[in-house]
Amino acid sequence: MNDYTPDEPVDVLLIEDNPGDVRLTQEAFRATDSEISFRILRDGEEAARYFRQPEDATPCPDLVLLDLNLPRKDGFDVLEVLEEELDYPPPVLVLSSSAAEEDIAESYAADANAYLTKPDAMPEFASMAEAIEQFWIDTAKQPPAPA
Repeated sequence: MNDYTPDEPVDVLLIEDNPGDVRLTQEAFRATDSEISFRILRDGEEAARYFRQPEDATPCPDLVLLDLNLPRKDGFDVLEVLEEELDYPPPVLVLSSSAAEEDIAESYAADANAYLTKPDAMPEFASMAEAIEQFWIDTAKQPPAPA
């Protein structure tokens, strides 16, 4: 099996309902060395529909940043849809304002690849984006999507 590293621009699906957090996340990733292309989904129902479409209808993102506290369906429901619908889901990083141990444990139990607590200020968002880029984009190898 060949290791897969995403080509640039890296396709990031950001599932986030807070416009301020969307803006902070996008600005933070602009400061990284990678070219990032964002697709934004604003609620859990929209994310569930996205992943329930045939795989040839919508390209699978290289990375998913998922908020837990979403309207209509929460992030845990979205993780469940990913497990049900995709044979090879992309890396999913939960990006939540919650630091509750039960949210962290439940996220990992639902196959999230990482759990990150949202920073409060832009410098911390930038540091987090740099760390995500260095590990998940530059270093980690993903299995290729099935042909």
